[in-house]
Amino acid sequence: MNLKTSMMAIALAVTSITGVTALHAQEAVVEAADKDALFTSTDPQLNANKQVVYDIYRVLLEANNWDKAGDLLTERYIQHNPNAASGLDGVVKFFTETLKVQPTAVEDKIKSPVVFVTAEGDLVTVGTVRTEDDPANPGQKYTTTWYDTWRIVDGKADEHWDSATKMAF
Repeated sequence: MNLKTSMMAIALAVTSITGVTALHAQEAVVEAADKDALFTSTDPQLNANKQVVYDIYRVLLEANNWDKAGDLLTERYIQHNPNAASGLDGVVKFFTETLKVQPTAVEDKIKSPVVFVTAEGDLVTVGTVRTEDDPANPGQKYTTTWYDTWRIVDGKADEHWDSATKMAF
C-alpha cells in the first residue's frame, strides 16, 4: 500500500468511526505578540540584516515609498517572484506602474501580521499571516502563511523569494 492509499484509508476509517465527514486539521495562523522583537538579534550581522528587512516592510511594502527603494535594494536585485522583473527598476515598476500603489507616510513600526522571522548567514525569512477565501465554503475565510526571503549583501537586499504564483494583470 502506498502512502496516498494509506492516508485515504486512515481518513475513511476516522470518518466511519466518528461520523465526521470533513476533517479540519488546520490551526489558525496568528501574528506574533511582539513582532518588532523578531527583527532583532544579539548577533550584530544578523541584527543588521533583519533591520534591512524591517525597513523593506515599513518603507516599501507598507508605505509604498518606492522612490526610496535604492536605499534598501541593490541595482541587480534578483527577483524570484514570477510577477515582477529582476533589477531595481523592474521591481519599482511592478509596484508603481503595474500595481499602481501610492506612497503614504512611513510608520515607526510595521503593521504587517508577522508570525516569525529567521535569519541565517545572509538570508532573512519572514512569515506573515495571509487570509484567503475558502473555496470549499463560499463566504468563509481561512488563514495560511506567506513567506518572503531576502539575501542581504552589503546592507541591501540583493535577492528575493516568496510563495507567489503568477497573476493575470
